[in-house]
Parts: sequence; C-alpha cells; structure tokens
Amino acid sequence: MRIFAQEESPANQETLEGKVIEVIREDIKLVGEQQNLIQDLEILITKGSLKDQKIVIQAGSMPLAGQAKYKVGNRLLITKSFDFEGNDVFYISDFIRRRALLLVFIIFFILATVIGKWRGITSLIGLLISFIVIFKFILPQIYNGQDPVLIAIAASFIILPVNFFLSHGFNRKTTIALISTFIALIITGILAKFFVDFAHLTGFTSEEAGFLQITKKGFFNIKGILLAGIIIGTLGVLDDVTVSQSAIVQQLKESRPKIGKKELFTRSMNVGKDHIASMINTLILVYTGAALPLLLLFIDNPQPFQEVINYELISEEIVRALVGSSGLILAVPITTFLATLIFVNYKRSQKTK
Repeated sequence: MRIFAQEESPANQETLEGKVIEVIREDIKLVGEQQNLIQDLEILITKGSLKDQKIVIQAGSMPLAGQAKYKVGNRLLITKSFDFEGNDVFYISDFIRRRALLLVFIIFFILATVIGKWRGITSLIGLLISFIVIFKFILPQIYNGQDPVLIAIAASFIILPVNFFLSHGFNRKTTIALISTFIALIITGILAKFFVDFAHLTGFTSEEAGFLQITKKGFFNIKGILLAGIIIGTLGVLDDVTVSQSAIVQQLKESRPKIGKKELFTRSMNVGKDHIASMINTLILVYTGAALPLLLLFIDNPQPFQEVINYELISEEIVRALVGSSGLILAVPITTFLATLIFVNYKRSQKTK
C-alpha cells in the first residue's frame, strides 16, 4: 500500500482509474481562507500501470472550489505524476461518469424507439450522422485553421437535409421546411455577425477560449467560433418550427381545398404565433438554465443593472439568446409564405391536368 498526498502535478502524467474501498479518516481543516473536508481514501486501482494495487490519497488538501465528498464505491480518475525528487505523486482528478452517461443514453434510446417507432429510429440515425459531421468535419476543419463560420454553414448543408428527410420523410412538406430553414439560418447568421461586431464581443468569455488562444498562439479565430456556435445552436430549433409550420399549412389546405392564399396564410400564422410564443419561452429558458450561475451575478449586486449587463460574459449570452430567438420568429412567416405559395399553386396545377 502506498500513501501519497493530493498535489499539483508537473508533467509525465498517467491517468489511472480506481475505486474507493475505504474512507480511512475525515476531518475539517482550514485550507487557505476556507474550511475544507479532508479525507484519507484507500483506493483500489482498476485500470493502468498499477492495476490491482491499493493506494491512499488525501483529498481536500488544496483550496479548490466545489470540493467533493467521496464515499465507498465511488469510481475515480486518478492522475499519477512525479514530484521534483522523482517520487510518485497521486491526486484525484475527477469522477468516472461513464455508467451514468450510458444509463441516460439507454433511457433516451428506449423512449425514442418505443414511442417514436420508425421515425424515432430514423431521427437517431440522423443524430448519429450529425455527430459524425461535427467530430469528423466541423471540429477538425476549425482546428486546422479554417474559417469557423464558413465551416458551420457548409456543415449545415449536410446536417439539415439528412436530418430533415430521415426524420420527416421525402415529401413536399419537408422540402418547404428545409428551404425555409436555410433562409432563416442565413438571416440568423447575418444578425449574429452584425451584433457580435456591434457589441464588440471577442468570444474570450470562457476559460476554454483563452486556453485555445494560449496553446495555439492566436491560431484560432475565437470570434468566428462564437458566431459558428450561434449558427449551429440555432439549427435544431429551426427544424421544429419550420416542419411544424409547413405541416399546419398542408393540413389546413387539405381540410379546406378551396381556401385562398390570403386566408390560408392568415390562419396558419394565427397558429404560428402560438408556436412562436411557446418556442421563445423554451429557447430563453434553455439559455437561462445553462447560464444559471452567471445570472446569479444579478442578485444582490451593488453595481447597477446597466453595468452588470455590460460585462461581455453576460452580453454574449444575451446576444446569443436574442439572435437565436429572432431567427426563430422569422422562420414562421417565411415557412408559412413558402408553404402557402407552393401548396395552393400545386393544388391548382393538379386540377388543370
């Protein structure tokens, strides 16, 4: 059994996996300016060069935010490194979360296939293709220095048709929705470009962006990555809006074959307005949930509201949410207009034959 303290690691690291088999000691101590839970943990190494060996690590000896409390049975990632004298040093780097991720994926897969049936299966295939495009095309191209915005737009010409036709079938309704999505996406991209420049957003609000810039010495276009993120993030929401609105126009036309263009457009937009309201609420709440720790800055803050929202960290989220919502709103009249035009003219051409 080896005993090592949890310390920062220099280089030449190895990542091990282990399981807590005993909590030897727990104590509360003052570390820096905060009270930390200090735990001596006996860990059985389950993967790596020390497999089947037991070590003891002292967790909590460094002043870290969100210090975890470990329990027997916890599976952990452990970093093995060396101190300046060449001795082994171990520290806990994170929990192993693969089991939880696998379980939630299985639940998601079962729900999609059992309830969605064939459409659910084809949607999963579309999702898989989207991930392949992201990890095999978008990320490598951006990593190699290509323009993130152009890459995001090019990828959308692959992702959108595949997902639309796999999820909704090859039909006139889906084609209208696809064209409308491309138009709304282009407008969203233009709005995003304008307001990112107008608000002087740099994209350096996250640690990851700063880390990329440091490691690659300015190789990446961080502002472009911000724009590409807004475009990609809007894709999925536009899918729901344009397909639904196209279906509404189709159903109204089929139920009332003699309805005119103006009335068809008006009635479809009446339904679309409700859809807009619900989707805006959904989108804003999604952004709110993701940025909840950030929004806590508004609570009991001595600075005025107009100063708080001026921080780039907050301004970026506001621009992201409102630009995405604007594209969503515009997608409804665009889809309704195209669907009205095509379905009415198609029915007339059918009659003349």
